Amino acid sequence: MANELRNRDFDDFAPLDFFDNFGKNFFKSMTEGSSMKTDIRENEKDYQVSAELPGFKKENIDLNYDNDTLTITGKHNVDKEQKDEKGNLIRQERSYSNVSRQFYLPNIDRDKISASYDGGVLKVTLPKSEEKLQSGKQIPIN
Repeated sequence: MANELRNRDFDDFAPLDFFDNFGKNFFKSMTEGSSMKTDIRENEKDYQVSAELPGFKKENIDLNYDNDTLTITGKHNVDKEQKDEKGNLIRQERSYSNVSRQFYLPNIDRDKISASYDGGVLKVTLPKSEEKLQSGKQIPIN
């Protein structure tokens, strides 16, 4: 029995096993929505960061570069309200998610960092610098 449980796939769904399904759904919900798929490419002159933030509004995304670390933070609020033809509330849902990632990218010319957000994808260009800079920099998103 113990080996059988150990060998089960995490995504297996046991319809009659409430506690087993509860644990899977709980841990899946903790990992889904809390991650930010990110690609970082480095070349001779800069780093190119591409982060997927679908559904986020640009004004709810914050970028900061401090102590050789790029921090991307996004906040997402959703309020859904459904009413019948008489205007009676039949369902209302609210959700809130907050994602944050940090990446160590040393020796950046912080005055030349640029960012854009389009179609749910945040793109950040961090040009390399010869000298090491220590002070922080808030980055505007175009």
